[in-house]
Amino acid sequence: MIDDEYFLAALRLASGHDPVPAYVSTAARQAFALRVPHAVTALPTGYTAARGVRGAEGPQLVRFVTEGLTFDLEVTIGDGLIDVAGQVSPPPGEGCHVDVRTPHLTLTRPVATTGQFAATGLPPGWLSVVCHRPGHAPVQTRWVRVRP
Repeated sequence: MIDDEYFLAALRLASGHDPVPAYVSTAARQAFALRVPHAVTALPTGYTAARGVRGAEGPQLVRFVTEGLTFDLEVTIGDGLIDVAGQVSPPPGEGCHVDVRTPHLTLTRPVATTGQFAATGLPPGWLSVVCHRPGHAPVQTRWVRVRP
């Protein structure tokens, strides 16, 4: 019969024989760097947001909802780059801004008193928007993949 001490010792010995590949550690660090501490996540609604946004004729509409805040995003692809026009509802008020994020680039934009914002020239791929409001936790959209 094996007791707990022998089992733990065997696990310690075994862990030294199969190190985590470097690319796995690098990918984990990069994914961890994309998190927004204490953020509330707005969930996608509708078919387009759940499956990602593909380049098609005309802009694609994507909606994300959380309690008390809705993101409506209009995503347009042109010349291989992504343009995002967005609306935060209800308008979050003065001193608010959004971060339109890709894994490699973040564009910070002020939110108009009407709740509107825009960001252009983003690379295709994964996209998320974070709304920062004074006195509130940040609200982020889930990541959505935008492809030409």
